[in-house]
Amino acid sequence: MSSVLENWRDFFAHWPSEVQRRGIVVTSFGEQIPFSAFWTSSNLLLLERQTPDSLGARTIILAFAQIVAIKIVDVVKAKSFQSIGFEGPAAKY
Repeated sequence: MSSVLENWRDFFAHWPSEVQRRGIVVTSFGEQIPFSAFWTSSNLLLLERQTPDSLGARTIILAFAQIVAIKIVDVVKAKSFQSIGFEGPAAKY
């Protein structure tokens, strides 16, 4: 079974092309980080904020292991996530 780190790394590495590369990352320490762009490395995620946070930071580097959830801020069809392995309900006959 793959690790949490690998799951999030794969998710970001295969971000669906029809979904804008922005959203909100929820961390294991309870912070919610809005982002307008991102870059990945083997263990880290670099997030770019459109506006600075309360301390003035616009760029955040976060370990994939610290991610608990991703919130998508745009309206997207669930079908957009099939390309990264999500499956919908079975077809009704």
